[in-house]
Amino acid sequence: MEVNRQYEKAREAITYIVANQYRQPSLSEIASAVGLSDFHFQRLFTEWVGSSPKQFLRYITLNYAKYLLQEKSVGSLFELADEVGLSSSSRLHDMFVSIEGMTPNEYANGGAALTISYSYWDTLFGRVVVASTAKGVCHIAFVFEHTTGLDRVYHDFPNATLLEEEKEVHRAVSEVLNRQGDLGEIKLHLKGTAFQLKVWEALLQVPMGELTTYGKIANDLGNAGASRAVGTAIGRNPIAVLIPCHRVIQQTGLLGGYMWGPERKQLIVGWELSKTR
Repeated sequence: MEVNRQYEKAREAITYIVANQYRQPSLSEIASAVGLSDFHFQRLFTEWVGSSPKQFLRYITLNYAKYLLQEKSVGSLFELADEVGLSSSSRLHDMFVSIEGMTPNEYANGGAALTISYSYWDTLFGRVVVASTAKGVCHIAFVFEHTTGLDRVYHDFPNATLLEEEKEVHRAVSEVLNRQGDLGEIKLHLKGTAFQLKVWEALLQVPMGELTTYGKIANDLGNAGASRAVGTAIGRNPIAVLIPCHRVIQQTGLLGGYMWGPERKQLIVGWELSKTR
């Protein structure tokens, strides 16, 4: 079964599990819903999601999300990152990501002075397009077919020179998204307001396997009343997965929305929890 087809089967299974989570569907029921035998479904799901369907169902429940928010909570995201420990076996790819904000000159005149290279890659969570400037990655988006996913780049940098070509940093991103190899360091070169950049940097402090809320990020930024502004900044995040907005959920424990679709958010969150539990 080809990679994209495998991903689609995993996505279908996640959609079914989420829709029927209160009934606690059996392995056979889920396998039948996606048109696979019990054996092949169990193997495919475990390979793509990193846990059994039963474990995944536990990870995405409201009660488990509440547990992560309450029982595992510490003073701030920054303390939480320290608590996890960079030297532990759960060394986190986010800690290797650094952000540099673009200067006004770099995006003046629609980015006329910028050359942006982009290429397409298959990942555990779906096909992505990765775009970069000479200074770092400026855009990662999930795509449905080749040549899509660059609308934001065209909007933000209408006069930039765009070239479809693979760069080493693109390959490094694909390895991170596939959780392979030595992660090293990935630099991001982003256009954003000062507040947006602070929010995106705060997201990098949320360890893999943990969840946070819009309100907690606002508090950590010293502006408790800015939850709505935080949500807007997260909605403008130009870097899928590497800046982990999927780890931000509602205060109630509900996972909430995601610009790349709720099923994909369920997949990424469930996969990360399965790797750290």
